[in-house]
Amino acid sequence: MSSQLIQGNEACAWGALKAGVKFCAGYPITPSTDVVELLAQELPKAGGRFIQMEDEIASMGAVLGASVMGEKAMTVTSGPGFDLMQENIAFGAMAQLPCVVVNVQRSGPSTGGATLPAQGDLLQAKYGTSGDSPRIVLYPNSVEEIYRMTIQAFNYAEQYMTPVILLMDEIIGHMRENVDLEGVGDVEIVSRRRTDVPPAEYRPYAADETGIPILMPFGSGYRYVVQGMHHDVNGMPNTGAANVDATIRQINGKIDRHKERIWLWEEKETEDADILLVAVGCVSRSALEAVRQARRQGLKVGLFRPITVWPFPEEPLARALAHARAVLVPEMNWGQLIHKVKEVKPDAVKAVGLNKYDGTLIMPEEILKVIEEVRA
Repeated sequence: MSSQLIQGNEACAWGALKAGVKFCAGYPITPSTDVVELLAQELPKAGGRFIQMEDEIASMGAVLGASVMGEKAMTVTSGPGFDLMQENIAFGAMAQLPCVVVNVQRSGPSTGGATLPAQGDLLQAKYGTSGDSPRIVLYPNSVEEIYRMTIQAFNYAEQYMTPVILLMDEIIGHMRENVDLEGVGDVEIVSRRRTDVPPAEYRPYAADETGIPILMPFGSGYRYVVQGMHHDVNGMPNTGAANVDATIRQINGKIDRHKERIWLWEEKETEDADILLVAVGCVSRSALEAVRQARRQGLKVGLFRPITVWPFPEEPLARALAHARAVLVPEMNWGQLIHKVKEVKPDAVKAVGLNKYDGTLIMPEEILKVIEEVRA
């Protein structure tokens, strides 16, 4: 595949195929349907299967079933469908079943605006499920990065045995850029670990020093219980206080313990920035242009872009704020990312939000206007 004009959603599908996905279940929903249309066409050629389910609840359930069988599995949706998947995402976190959930965000809440871009699912991606459960969430901002981060999402899912969410927005999902996917470079492909322990001695949830269990595929001679209740090392229900504590510590600790390996971020002009922009997805592209224009005017403005949104790269952001007197968070929602930024920033650094939720992109000129107001 030589350099060609590729849509963001298409890059997601090609990235999943490169990662080795073998199963996708989904239900059509704008603006994500292009991903599953391409997978429906290409998955059978790669020895995989695509199934259109009756709804998003069933889609997520089917994905977990494929994961239990040892297959790399994914589903694709947008806001209202993402709502419906939350219970089964929590099941996947508790049962420690690796899979990838792609959410191409649109304007909400509810049906909202099916063709309008927004960034309203940032907090839901982390906190949308019941209880305390881990979440790895990636948010690319270009077609090439969508391709690479889709592969990374599968790698993280398989490595840490957990659902991973790939967030996009309508703009980057439908945006087209000239990309040579074959020229992206060497891309590591990770698959889940296997054990050679005899089946009679196998304890699926008895994690080693990494805190990450080894779940053998069903049908490979190993039998164990997969469920959403607190469970012991064999997967059997156990709601004793000590076991509940151990369960929650395991599923969350395996992410917290390795968060520095999971963090991905980008910095531009942060070394001397006294005003730092923090933005993700499509808005980060406008923010970068605002930084360039501000620098041409002699203003010390920089950009910090989380690629891993959860677990949030707190320490890298704290370092980027070293010289800042203000941090500006432009986002296409009522105000979500700014809450995490406020948790990280020093008290002396002023936090300012730029929120737009009318279904249109935040433009560089709008960001520059706020920068001028912050400087005044």
